[in-house]
Amino acid sequence: MAIDHIRYDVLAQAALRGVVRTVLADVAQRGLPGEHHFKITFATGAPGVRLSERMRAEYPHEMTIVLQHQFWDLTVGEDLFEVGLSFGGIPERITVPFAAVTAFLDPAVQFGFQFETIEGGAAERSAAPGKGTDLAAATPAQAPVAPSKADAVPTAGSDGEAGGDGRGGAGGGEVVRLDRFRKKT
Repeated sequence: MAIDHIRYDVLAQAALRGVVRTVLADVAQRGLPGEHHFKITFATGAPGVRLSERMRAEYPHEMTIVLQHQFWDLTVGEDLFEVGLSFGGIPERITVPFAAVTAFLDPAVQFGFQFETIEGGAAERSAAPGKGTDLAAATPAQAPVAPSKADAVPTAGSDGEAGGDGRGGAGGGEVVRLDRFRKKT
């Protein structure tokens, strides 16, 4: 098999992160349309993620947030987003670089995708074969298909309370995995 010097997998990851950025920027300006809401999973140990020490201790590897009813001050930059959420009745402001996002789901329309894991905390605990990759890495990684019970992460729910399985609800939506389109060697 030929070597992919162009790195289409990296380009596709960047394009999908651009979808997340575009959607969040639109919501920051206009609010959530209709029944749309988002479940965003990210690696808490990734570079640039800002959480309180309390939240980092509670979610040392991965965390899923829900942007639905109770969030405020959503700001979206070129490389990251910031949002205010309430966890257990305590307001928190978090910062998440788009490179740290590992999954995005809009349950209202059953649309979502899962990113390959990035280097760092999330990649080190990944049960998937291969090594995690960031946008500048040289080898692609396999994204996990479905979480095991050991990988379940509590979710900051739409009411601001933690709970749930952390993976985006119990729907029939399909998560698009980039490795599905790659030729296997």
